[in-house]
Amino acid sequence: MRAVLTWRDKAEQCIYDLAFKPDGTQLILAAGNRLLVYDTSDGTLLQPLKGHKDTVYCVAYAKDGKRFASGSADKSVIIWTSKLEGILKYTHNDSIQCVSYNPVTHQLASCSSNDFGLWSPEQKSVSKHKSSSKITCCSWTNDGQYLALGMFNGIISIRNKNGEEKVKIERPGGSLSPIWSICWNPSREEHNDILAVADWGQKLSFYQLSGKQIGRDRSLNFDPCCISYFTKGEYILLGGSDKQVSLFTKDGVRLGTVGEQNSWVWTCKVKPDSNYVVVGCQDGTISFYQLIFSTVHGLYKDRYAYRDSMTDVIVQHLITEQKVRIKCKELVKKIAIYKNRLAIQLPEKILIYELYSDDSSDMHYRVKEKIVKKFECNLLVVCADHIILCQEKRLQCLSFSGVKEREWQMESLIRYIKVIGGPPGREGLLVGLKNGQILKIFVDNLFAIVLLKQATAVRCLDMSASRNKLAVVDENDTCLVYDIHTKELLFQEPNANSVAWNTQCEDMLCFSGGGYLNIKAGTFPVHQQKLQGFVVGYNGSKIFCLHVFSMSAVEVPQAFTRVQDLRYLELINSIEERKKRGETNNDLFLADVFSYQGKFHEAAKLYKRSGHENLALDMYTDLCMFEYAKDFLGSGDPKETKMLITKQADWARNINEPKAAVEMYISAGEHVKAIEISGDHGWVDMLIDIARKLDKAEREPLLMCAHYFKKLDNPGYAAETYLKIGDLKSLVQLHVETQRWDEAFALGEKHPEFKDDIYVPYAQWLAENDRFEEAQKAFHKAGRQEEAVRVLEQLTHNAVVESRFNDAAYYYWMLSMQCLNIAQDPAQKDVMLSKFHHFQHLAELYHGYHAIHRYTEEPFSFHLPETLFNISRFLLHSLTKDTPLGISKVKTLFTLAKQSKALGAYKLARHAYNKLQGLRIPTRFQKSIELGSLTIRSKPFHDSEELVPLCYRCSTNNPLLNNLGNVCINCRQPFVFSASSYEVLHLVEFYLEEGITDEEAVSLIDLEAPRHKRENKWQEITSNNSQTLRLDETMDSMGDDDPFTAKLSFEQGGSEFVPVVVSRSVLRAMSRRDVLIKRWPPPLQWQYFRSLLPDASITMCPSCFQMFHSEDYELLVLQHTCCPYCRRRIDDPSP
Repeated sequence: MRAVLTWRDKAEQCIYDLAFKPDGTQLILAAGNRLLVYDTSDGTLLQPLKGHKDTVYCVAYAKDGKRFASGSADKSVIIWTSKLEGILKYTHNDSIQCVSYNPVTHQLASCSSNDFGLWSPEQKSVSKHKSSSKITCCSWTNDGQYLALGMFNGIISIRNKNGEEKVKIERPGGSLSPIWSICWNPSREEHNDILAVADWGQKLSFYQLSGKQIGRDRSLNFDPCCISYFTKGEYILLGGSDKQVSLFTKDGVRLGTVGEQNSWVWTCKVKPDSNYVVVGCQDGTISFYQLIFSTVHGLYKDRYAYRDSMTDVIVQHLITEQKVRIKCKELVKKIAIYKNRLAIQLPEKILIYELYSDDSSDMHYRVKEKIVKKFECNLLVVCADHIILCQEKRLQCLSFSGVKEREWQMESLIRYIKVIGGPPGREGLLVGLKNGQILKIFVDNLFAIVLLKQATAVRCLDMSASRNKLAVVDENDTCLVYDIHTKELLFQEPNANSVAWNTQCEDMLCFSGGGYLNIKAGTFPVHQQKLQGFVVGYNGSKIFCLHVFSMSAVEVPQAFTRVQDLRYLELINSIEERKKRGETNNDLFLADVFSYQGKFHEAAKLYKRSGHENLALDMYTDLCMFEYAKDFLGSGDPKETKMLITKQADWARNINEPKAAVEMYISAGEHVKAIEISGDHGWVDMLIDIARKLDKAEREPLLMCAHYFKKLDNPGYAAETYLKIGDLKSLVQLHVETQRWDEAFALGEKHPEFKDDIYVPYAQWLAENDRFEEAQKAFHKAGRQEEAVRVLEQLTHNAVVESRFNDAAYYYWMLSMQCLNIAQDPAQKDVMLSKFHHFQHLAELYHGYHAIHRYTEEPFSFHLPETLFNISRFLLHSLTKDTPLGISKVKTLFTLAKQSKALGAYKLARHAYNKLQGLRIPTRFQKSIELGSLTIRSKPFHDSEELVPLCYRCSTNNPLLNNLGNVCINCRQPFVFSASSYEVLHLVEFYLEEGITDEEAVSLIDLEAPRHKRENKWQEITSNNSQTLRLDETMDSMGDDDPFTAKLSFEQGGSEFVPVVVSRSVLRAMSRRDVLIKRWPPPLQWQYFRSLLPDASITMCPSCFQMFHSEDYELLVLQHTCCPYCRRRIDDPSP
C-alpha cells in the first residue's frame, strides 16, 4: 500500500471535522467559524459558508445527500441544503461537540457538553435528553436503530431512536481514558454490529451491540482524535497526536502510514466508495491522498494464492474452485507458491507452509518453517528447500532455516522471475532483466546461464513444456517467441501484456493485451476473443486470467479441447489445402493418414498403388526400418540401393554407432563421409586404409585424408598422401608447418620453384626463435633482400642501443655487403653504392669504438696503451661530421687524454683535456678529468717523437692531431690502418693505367722474371746473411732500381691528392708477395696496395679485406677461431 498526494490546501484555522457528500463530489470542512466547501476532484474551494458566530466543531452529511448539518461553539446547529443554503437553525445549552445523521431515517443527532438532541424533518421540535458527562462523539448503526455516544468519563452509552439508553459500556480506564472517537463498521457482510472505539488512554477497542468486547485492547502510543471506516468496512483510518494518519485492518492490525503531517490530525475520512482519503490538521492543512493497493499474489499451475484484507492469504484451486483462508494477523508483503509449498512474507518474518498430503486437490496447509528476520525484497520465490529473494539487481538463495547459501549479482534490474521446475534443491529459475537479458539460474549453481539477449526490457517470461521455446513480452507490448537452442526468433505478435505456454501441450501458447485473449497453436493463425485482464497460466484446456483482484478460468475453444494432437490437426489442414489446390488422389491421402496412425505396411501398399514408391521408401528410411525398405525395394535400381545404404549409415551415425556408419559409407562409396567420421574420432588406421585404397584421381577425399593426418599429428602419412596425388606445394607446406626443414630443403633442391615457400617461413621461424643472424641469411638465400636488410638494420640498432659495438660493426659490415650485392642491379647501383660506403665507414667506426667503450666501462683494460691511443686518434679524425648513435666523443677524448699522458704525448693530452671542457661530462668522469687537466699542466708542452706517424709514400712525419683526417698532410695519401692495433701500415694504394684490366694486372704481377733477377742481386750483396745489411741493401736496391718507387714522387705543395698510377712495365717489376689486392665484387673496382717493407708481413682477410700485421691476425684468429672483423671462420673455404 502506498499513498499518493492528489492535492493540498491550507485554511487559516484548525480543521476540527469534515464530511463528504455521499456521491463524493464535494467536501465540507469545519474551519474556524466557517464551513468550507471543496471540489474533491482538484481541491478547488467552491464556497465558504458563514452562519456560525463561533468555532465550528462538527459537520455531517445526510445519507440521501439532500442536507448536511454543522455544530458550533456558539451552541447552535444549522441545517444546510445540498445547494449550500441554510434552512434551519436550533440551539443547545452548551457548545455542540458532534453531529450525526441516521443512515436510514435521516434523523439528526446533535450532542453538546451536557445533553443530546434528536431532530427529523417530520418533527417541528427537537427532543433533547440529558447526559451524565460531556459527549465527545456519536455514531449510528447501519440499520439506524441505535445511536452510540462516547463520553468524556470513559463510558459508552448506546441509545435507541427515541434516546432511551439500552446498553451502557463502562471501560476499565474510566475518566482517565476519555472516549474521543467512535464509529460503527458500515459493512453489510458482518453478522454483528461492531463498534470501533478510540480513547485517550491510547487504546483501540472493538465492541458488539450487546456491549461485549471483541478481542483485546490494542495499544496505539498516541492520543487518537478521529476514527473512520472505509465504505465497505474493510479498513480503518486513525489520526491524532502522532501527526499522521494510520491505516488499520477492521480487526485493528496496523498496515502503514497514509500521510505524515506537521501538526495534530483532528479529522480524517474516506471518500465514499473509493480509495481516496482526506486529512484535516490543527494548522489548517487539508491533504487529499489516493491509496494504491498493489496486488500481492502467486500462481503455480492450478493453485492461485492472493492477499485479502491486507493480512489474510487466500489459496484458490482454479479447477475445483475450492478456497482456503490463512489468517496471518499481520500485513502480508509478499506471497510465493510452488508445488506443495507456500511462502508468506510478513513485516518481521517469513512463514513457509506445506500441504498436509500429496493429493492434487488437498487444500490444507500447515506451517513448516518460520524465518524470524526482516527482509527487504522486490520479489519472492519459493522452491522445495529454498526461498529466493530478489532486491533490484541481486538474487539471494536462503535455506528454510534462514541461512544464505548463494547470491547472484545481475548486470541490470530484475524485472521478472519464475520457477520452471527441477529436482528438489536443484530447481531452475527463469530471470528477465531490464537490459533485455534472459537467464536461467539453478539454485545449486553459482553461475547463471544466459539464454539470450534482446534489445528491449523484459516484462513477462514463460518457457514451453519441453524447454525448447521461450516466450517474452517486452516493454513495447510485443510478444516474441524464440528457439532456445538456436536463439532464432520464431515469430512475434503485437499488443501483449502477458504470455503463458500450455503446460501440457508443447506448441500452444496464449497471450493477452488490448482487451483480447490470443491463442496460438503451432503454425495456425492466432485465435482471438475478448478478455479484460492478464493471462497468468495455461493448463490443459483452461486459461487463467487475472482482472483487477479476481482470478477467472477461460475455456479454450472446442477444437483444441477435443483434439490436443496438433500434428493430426496439421495433417487434416494440409490435406484440405492440397484438395483446394486440385489434388484428387484419395489413395495418397489415405496413405498419409495410415502412416500417421502407425499402419506403415498398409500405407506403403497405398503409396505403391498410387505410383509414389519413393514416398514409401522415405517413410521406411525416416522410421529407420531399413530391412522393410530393402524388402520393399527388392532387386531394384542400384542407385536406390546405394541411397538406402547411405541413409542407413546416416541413421547409424545419428544413434552414435560411428564404426558401423563408416563401413556402410565405404560400401556405398560415400568416402568423404567415412573420412569425416574417422577423422573426427581420430581413427588413423581406418584413414590409412581408406587413403591407400583410393585412386590417386580421387583428389578431394585424399586431400581430406591428408588434412586429418595433419590434424592428428601423423605428418608421415600426410606426406605419403600428398605424394600420391602429386601435390608438391601442399607437401612443402606440410614440411614447413611441421618444421621438418631438412626434408623441405631436399625438396627445394629438386624443385627450385618452391624456394620462396621454404626459406621465407624458415627465416621467420629462426627469427621467432631469436636466431636472427641465421634468419637474415635465410631471407638472403630466399631472395628476399628487403626482409634481409630489415632484419640486419633492426639487429644493428639493437646492438648499438645495448652497447654491443663489436656486434654493431659486424652487422654494418654485413649490411654493406648486402647493399653491394643489390648494387649489381643497374637501377639501384648509385643508391646502393652510396649505402655500401656509408655502412663500411660505420662498421670501421663501431669496430674501433668497441675498444674505447670497454676501456671506459670495464675495470680492466684488454688493449695496449698504444692501441687505445691509435684508436682514439683514428676515431677523432673520422668523426669530422655527425657522430653516429652510441659513440661518445667524451669517452674517446678521455681515452686519448689518458693514453697521451701515459705515452708522453703531453701536447695532445692537453688539447684533449681542453676539448673535454666544452663538452657535457658524466659525473663519474668529472673528478678524473678535472684532476688530469690540472696535472697535465706540469708536463712539457710537446709530444714524444716516437709516436709521430710516418707517411710511407712521401716519408713525411704527420702531426698526432691532423686537421685533414686520416690522410697525409703533405701528399694527401690516405693512411691504411691495421684493423687490430690501428697503426699506420706500410702500404701505398696504386691504380692501374687506363686500358689495363684486373686480370691482366694480376698476370703481369705474377710474372717470375723480374723477381728472380732481384733475388740474385740481393744474394750477392748480402752474402754474409746479416739481416741489417740485407735490409739496407734491399732499400738501396729498391731506391735505385724499383720503378714503383719512382712513381711515388709528386708535386710538392699541391692541395689535391695525386694517386699513384702504374703502367704494365711497373706491374711486371712488382713481386707478388709485395702486392695486396682487395678483390671487390662488381660493380666495384679492385683495389691494389704495395707493401714498402716486404719483410714486415701483412695479412688481409679474404672476406672483409681488412689489413692486419700477420702476427696480430694469427693471434686473434687463434683466440676467436674467426676473423675479428667479419667473423669468417678459419675453416670456411669461401672468401
